[in-house]
Amino acid sequence: MTVAAPMLESYPKDLGGIDRQKLVACIEACVECAQACTACADACLSEDMVAELRTCIRSNTDCADICDTTGRVLSRHTGYDANLTRAVLEACATACKACGDECASHAEMHGHCRVCAEACRRCEQACRDLISSLG
Repeated sequence: MTVAAPMLESYPKDLGGIDRQKLVACIEACVECAQACTACADACLSEDMVAELRTCIRSNTDCADICDTTGRVLSRHTGYDANLTRAVLEACATACKACGDECASHAEMHGHCRVCAEACRRCEQACRDLISSLG
């Protein structure tokens, strides 16, 4: 369980026209994806053929950092900047697409890559859904 929804509900000011349900879903997907990518990179480092997973590890660590940052930006509402939010969401969707594709290429051999690819796909979609609702 996350606290994204209760935190948004307790925010003292109006959030404007943002779709709260999509915002909560995106924050939660970002947090989940950051964790999955971090764990996947670590699991890749434990594989016997780690050299073959260098690109995957790099993609995982980049995606984890971007998802973490995106979740944090989306959690702040004071002085909201729509252009910055849109750019961060686009970057996150791009990172999730790249990482999801990379992990999917290893998914048959490594279960952690399969799980991570799925988390990346969910986060990418949540970012795109939130972007489309921003108007």
